[in-house]
Amino acid sequence: MNTISNFFFLVRREFRIFLGNATLRTVFILGPLFYAIFFGFLYKDGKVTDLPIIIVDRDITPTSLQLLDMLNETESIKIADVKQDNTNLEKDIIKYDASAVIVIPERFEADLLQKRYPELVVYINTTNLMTANFASKALQTTLGTFSAGVAIKGLQKKGMPASMAASQYEPVKINYIKIYNETGNYLLFMWPALLAVVLQQVIFLAMAVSFASEFEKKTFASEFLTRTRSGFSAIIIKVLPVWVLSVVHLMIFYCLHYFFQANIPHQVVNYAIISGLFIAAVSFMGVFISVLLPDSLKATQVLMLISTPAFLMGGFTWPKEAMPAAIQYFADIIPLTPFLKGFKVLLMQNGDLSDITSSLKHLGILVVIYGSISYIAIRLKIYREQKQLSTSVDSYAS
Repeated sequence: MNTISNFFFLVRREFRIFLGNATLRTVFILGPLFYAIFFGFLYKDGKVTDLPIIIVDRDITPTSLQLLDMLNETESIKIADVKQDNTNLEKDIIKYDASAVIVIPERFEADLLQKRYPELVVYINTTNLMTANFASKALQTTLGTFSAGVAIKGLQKKGMPASMAASQYEPVKINYIKIYNETGNYLLFMWPALLAVVLQQVIFLAMAVSFASEFEKKTFASEFLTRTRSGFSAIIIKVLPVWVLSVVHLMIFYCLHYFFQANIPHQVVNYAIISGLFIAAVSFMGVFISVLLPDSLKATQVLMLISTPAFLMGGFTWPKEAMPAAIQYFADIIPLTPFLKGFKVLLMQNGDLSDITSSLKHLGILVVIYGSISYIAIRLKIYREQKQLSTSVDSYAS
């Protein structure tokens, strides 16, 4: 009974310490909520529209104006300026932050009528690869449609029926069907992953100061070990506030999916299982670093150094297979990597637990490894503290 009362006393003490720390209280409680809402509104539109482009129209004919009209009707791009030559073109690209420049050559309409197949020159501004890809895709679609229309119209002028002219231009019909994220919505793609990144960051921050602050203030031996000397109990007591508040955050995130009309895992249990393993792995990893580096500032710095590149290395936005082997191995020891891999399947592909077995096993292994080495580290710390206390008592007695 005394052991149980000591356990609950330390749990209450841990919650008081956690909630009494203004930095932790602000960062851990308000941070994820703020970023969830902030990133949600940031990606709310879901796709890029009205990317500015510049047209250099050296022809100025009904055909070139028709092309301009088609470009203006494209949702992803908008014409910021129409020029007649290349004068100060580089300055104008900077001025309008143009994603692309299309140069319509002289005699464009005349060459089309004479079947000389004029060449359009398109310059893509690749200083931002994301907007460059959007602009390039929109231009390819629009210019391809325009080119097909011109070819079909030419055949019709020769007396060929419209249906036959279309089949002559496109003898093989190709249907491209997008699946899972049909509209290319970045809210569906990026927002859930960023929430996981934020949650990992704040858990690391909280765990960095958990044991380290006790060691710095010399309260681990004087207050903590007087109530329990169990390594298992010590770890559970320290992670319990983080687990409770993390579950609250997951519930808030789940509700915000409705607010922003983002995809939601159909089976809440699956969402809870993979998220629970993720939180356990991250917190145990944080405990290990906190015990290993008994200085809260150093522990925080190391965990932030690990967490900061985790999203880039995790294979969510860039294929992990394209990275050097050493980076792949490092990414595999960070819980965010298997979590994002499995969560993406649950969220966007409507998968179930059988579809993410590898991710669950990966997270489970990390939980066992980080839990085990955390236990070993805290047992060694308890042993040293007891030995030091025993030595001090013997010296005092003598």
